Amino acid sequence: MLQIKNLTLVHRKDLRTLVEDFSFVLNSGDKAVVIGEEGNGKSTILKWIYDPPLVEPYCQWSGEKAGEAGTMGYLAQDIPAEEKEMSVYEFCNSSPHFLDLTPKELGEIARQLRFPAEEFFSDRPVGTLSGGEQIKLQLGRLLFARPETLLLDEPSSDLDLETLRWLEKFIQDYKGIILYISHDEALIENTANLVLHIEHPREGKPPRCGAFRLDYRTYVQRRDAGIADQTRQARKEQDEYDKKMERYRRIQQSVEHAQNAVSRQDPSTGRLLKKKMHAVQSLGRRFEREAEGMTQLPEVEMAAFLRFPQEARLPSGKVVLDLRLEELRAGGRLLARNIRLRAMGGEKIGILGPNGSGKTTLLRCVQAELLPRRDIHAAYMSQDYAETLPLDLTPVQYLAPQGDTASETKARTFLGSIRYAREEMTHSIRELSGGQKAKLLLTRMMLDSVNVLILDEPTRNFSPISGPRVRQALSEFGGTVISVSHDRKFLAEVCDKLFRFTEKGLISVDREELKEELNI
Repeated sequence: MLQIKNLTLVHRKDLRTLVEDFSFVLNSGDKAVVIGEEGNGKSTILKWIYDPPLVEPYCQWSGEKAGEAGTMGYLAQDIPAEEKEMSVYEFCNSSPHFLDLTPKELGEIARQLRFPAEEFFSDRPVGTLSGGEQIKLQLGRLLFARPETLLLDEPSSDLDLETLRWLEKFIQDYKGIILYISHDEALIENTANLVLHIEHPREGKPPRCGAFRLDYRTYVQRRDAGIADQTRQARKEQDEYDKKMERYRRIQQSVEHAQNAVSRQDPSTGRLLKKKMHAVQSLGRRFEREAEGMTQLPEVEMAAFLRFPQEARLPSGKVVLDLRLEELRAGGRLLARNIRLRAMGGEKIGILGPNGSGKTTLLRCVQAELLPRRDIHAAYMSQDYAETLPLDLTPVQYLAPQGDTASETKARTFLGSIRYAREEMTHSIRELSGGQKAKLLLTRMMLDSVNVLILDEPTRNFSPISGPRVRQALSEFGGTVISVSHDRKFLAEVCDKLFRFTEKGLISVDREELKEELNI
């Protein structure tokens, strides 16, 4: 059992409270997901649980760990650069438990990971492995210690569909506690039996932290229904209150008018009106007390609001792309032959395939063809946001390069709509989370009225709360989308044309068959 008592985390730089007085209990067999918007402190919670000194350089904390969590294994979002230069064998041998394992024990771990046991002794540099292989290798190093608790920060990032399905099975079958963060809603729906939700409702309000022993889909349904019911009740009570107050004001004005009009020669009427005014004022005070007990609008953290402008549209008959490649190569390696990709105005195209197969290389060919065009306005979102974002600028400077007051006010309004805290608007872009950078790029595309989006894993860093809004915005976008993605929700809800990337070219995929295959 892992018990967290009264955890509070405060960011040292801007004194923003990330988590306040948060308590929860995890038992063996629990698969708990931490959700919340970008920058809400999810990764910091995992780091603190694993080793509090990891957060001390940037976070003040108070709280207590209790229970018998046993040995813990922590998987960070990224492998450090120095470890990527290691050989796979050196990486594994950095665990003090690796050489103590028998061949049978090592084989069992390899079977769990669906990773060849002999690869643990490979001379290949870790950095040359695919995203899926790197995740399996990191998990393998954790499993060498046979941990009772796994803390996984974004284990689903950069995984292809086959590896994602393996990861789901791994989480489902794990006997101990797993506490994880993921932006993959399908994975969360298929694995989590407990939801930890970190919300920052609005500026100046303390964060709300809750633990809910529900599967994710049930949690979202109940939360949405609760918000809707409370909102309806609050508005109904407010409407009734407004009507009562309107009647009260009319009575008050009538009595005031009568008092002003009464003659001094009629003291009897004056006394009656004074008593009546006392009664009216007493009624007003009663209404004020009633207002204090009225249902309030729910204070919840809303998802990012994104919407492309109407002018960012293309006619359906316009040929946006007609790409033909006899061969696609990268670094002298042949990736595929006979590629043909045609895109029309308004189409949403999704390309899927294994990690390392060449999808990103193909997308770079597409952007090289489309970005110089004058008859369309295309923009490219790379997986590496540093390729397109000026990291030393602030978000306000990026969205309002003119620097005038009107442009900066507009930029702040847009940043607020995509759930940026006031402090984040003036931090350097370099300091932002991946999700905040992704939202910033999409917002710039909206402001620029881009009508062709070339997107490499566009939803990989969006929270499960904002993910549906982002998919809705892209689905309603009137221009053309050409994308590479492993996000099952994105492929099913946004893309109307799907292609599987293979060595023999792009093969069309039936959308309904894919949804059935992926269980979405």
